[in-house]
Amino acid sequence: MSITIYGIKNCSTMKKAFDKLTALGLEYEFFDYKKQAINKPTLAHWVETVGIDKIMNSKGTTYRNLSDAQKAQAKADTEFAITLMTEQPSIIKRPIVVSNNELIIGFDETAFEKLGM
Repeated sequence: MSITIYGIKNCSTMKKAFDKLTALGLEYEFFDYKKQAINKPTLAHWVETVGIDKIMNSKGTTYRNLSDAQKAQAKADTEFAITLMTEQPSIIKRPIVVSNNELIIGFDETAFEKLGM
């Protein structure tokens, strides 16, 4: 089974996710948004699969610092939202775990445990 976890290394939620995967004895690849550029096709696939509201982190500081016009455009225009997330990856929820064709958005302990089965 191939597992890739996407996020930012110093995020507290990411640390929980890393610890859980390690505790389950699962090997994974880490994709660090700060060191690697996330591409538009990957984001578009995620958005198509689960929706923009699950992928875009509207509670974080980076999102809150956007102008009201940018926030409105991101809600109305998925293409704009995807471009915004590629330019400012801190707006992407984390972690995002991809295992085979399954997506886990955020730290969901139960979903992580299912990966270990």
